[in-house]
Amino acid sequence: MRRDAGGAHPGGRGEFVLSKLQLLINNKLDGLLHGDYLGLLPGPGSEPGEAREYRPGDDVRRMDWPVTARTTHPHVRTTIADRELETWLAVDMSASLDFGTARCLKRDLALAAVAAMAHLTVRGGNRIGAVVGAGEAPVRIPAMPGRKGAQVLLKRIADAPRRPARTDLAALIDSLNRPPRRRGLAVVISDFLAPEGWQRPLRKLGVRHDLLAVEIVDPRELELPDVGVLELVDPETGAVHEVQTTASLRRRYAEAAAEQRAGIAAALRRAGAGHLRLSTDSDWLLDIVRFVAARRHARTGGSTR
Repeated sequence: MRRDAGGAHPGGRGEFVLSKLQLLINNKLDGLLHGDYLGLLPGPGSEPGEAREYRPGDDVRRMDWPVTARTTHPHVRTTIADRELETWLAVDMSASLDFGTARCLKRDLALAAVAAMAHLTVRGGNRIGAVVGAGEAPVRIPAMPGRKGAQVLLKRIADAPRRPARTDLAALIDSLNRPPRRRGLAVVISDFLAPEGWQRPLRKLGVRHDLLAVEIVDPRELELPDVGVLELVDPETGAVHEVQTTASLRRRYAEAAAEQRAGIAAALRRAGAGHLRLSTDSDWLLDIVRFVAARRHARTGGSTR
């Protein structure tokens, strides 16, 4: 594990490192993102308001079908802003995240994503809660308001035990569907290296909530190095494999990895999720800033606030 010169390194989970991580996020994000964080929050709220004619770019989930049928013109139902936003995170801490060949482990990057999401959503008394999967039944952390609540949540996720097992990602995501909650923001943080089955609960989640998927990747998951014989260990099962990294094997591996990631991206699009990919070899803070700025630009039509 290496530390980058800029200091944006989320590695480790001690009290000092968590404090440093939060300070880094507070300073960097506040410095790079000016004004409202409208691009990340679920926009106008969840209480029904008046109907108006549909305009290109409107969320089709807010279509007012009775008014549309009565007027024969598409209408959407506007909403009245809630005073309080509730954000829920589904955080996958499978053993597959105990892997990293660049600046940090994927687990550390997932924790940094949690800290960033909390920072971007807890202002104004907003609440944030989480369900955490670490190889067994999801652990629920009740939603708490403000900075102190976010700090408690971050510490509990950081202290989640490491187990050499695979999290049931479908069950983890579905736990955000129960019990039903008013419209808010749902964030799923995972490497999405899980068996089929998580796509359906994700689509269900996206019907009711603004949905964001944070995909955690490492460059070695996308391509193999040319190093001769390479020993690979599955962190979830402990199985060990030795492979000869020939040119043909590296090519087939890269093609399969690209196909896998394309399938994940397509599933996230079908669920209506915003898709943020964070890699252990990139400037994750800058990637988050760019993502939030792009969402804000899309939602405001390019206007500044």
